[in-house]
Amino acid sequence: MANRHLQRSVAMQSLFEWDFQGRHDDQSMIILDRNIEEFAPGIDEVVFAKHLIEGTLRERKTIDALIEKCAPEWPLEQVTVVDRNILRLGIYELMFGNYDEVPPKVAINEAIELAKSFGSDSSPRFVNGVLGTIYREMGEPLKDDISENHDHFKKRKEEKQADAPLEEAAAEELSLEPAVVKPAKKAPAKHTKKSV
Repeated sequence: MANRHLQRSVAMQSLFEWDFQGRHDDQSMIILDRNIEEFAPGIDEVVFAKHLIEGTLRERKTIDALIEKCAPEWPLEQVTVVDRNILRLGIYELMFGNYDEVPPKVAINEAIELAKSFGSDSSPRFVNGVLGTIYREMGEPLKDDISENHDHFKKRKEEKQADAPLEEAAAEELSLEPAVVKPAKKAPAKHTKKSV
């Protein structure tokens, strides 16, 4: 969902600015509104971005304590401002988010993508390590869950079902059979004699 990804990106940039400018919570929504105008003009719905900022700031003490616990060799103030706020956002979604909207693994992957886009070369590994540790400590919720309880799986299933009749009709029209892909066989080694 590109709209959610864009809102998450703008939320992270807003947290970065909020952190860089002295962490004045009363300025967070002003910063977000300005960044939405600059980085996401024309976006219709910004509720998700506002929810991320408000929730992350509300849970900041718990989140910051987790960062320090899971990255003990990196005091919080020594973690780069970008990485620190990607982690804050990722931990908020991982621990306090709605799993029906954003499952844990999606929250981790989105944070890693933000680290690739905005962080240094080592940021994705660092973010993955911290969030992975927290995820394991949480007992890996929804690790193997692909049940129909989650909207994204329902939507994917519905899309496949909707496309199936169209694909079958097109195959019948062209009288094509579905292709079966088999693994390639390894060619036998050729033995040749070298002539002198």
